[in-house]
Amino acid sequence: MNKIYYLASCDTCRKIIKSLPKNADLVYHDIKQNPITEPELEELFQLSGSYEALFSKKAQLYKSLDLKKKSLTELDYKKYLLEHYTFLSRPVFIINHKVFIGNSPKNIHEALQALA
Repeated sequence: MNKIYYLASCDTCRKIIKSLPKNADLVYHDIKQNPITEPELEELFQLSGSYEALFSKKAQLYKSLDLKKKSLTELDYKKYLLEHYTFLSRPVFIINHKVFIGNSPKNIHEALQALA
């Protein structure tokens, strides 16, 4: 099952979703309305190999909690990802058992190619 984890209130996510093929076979998961569960996060971890890879260091909460000054472990990243949706780097696609994390042009291009 192909899936996209996104934030409906995020302009970048909305723009990316608009660029997806109309026939894209995706399950849409708004992480604010439906917080990510531990089993879902585990699946993302298995595909990415790291909680840190899924973690957004651009999140305002990351800055306001001054997490840059702490040396976070993989378990810390997991805890924060489960505590608040803003820590997930968005969007995250799972397409044909491959994960695409974040909104870099290269990543979005690769996700769109995988959907084609």
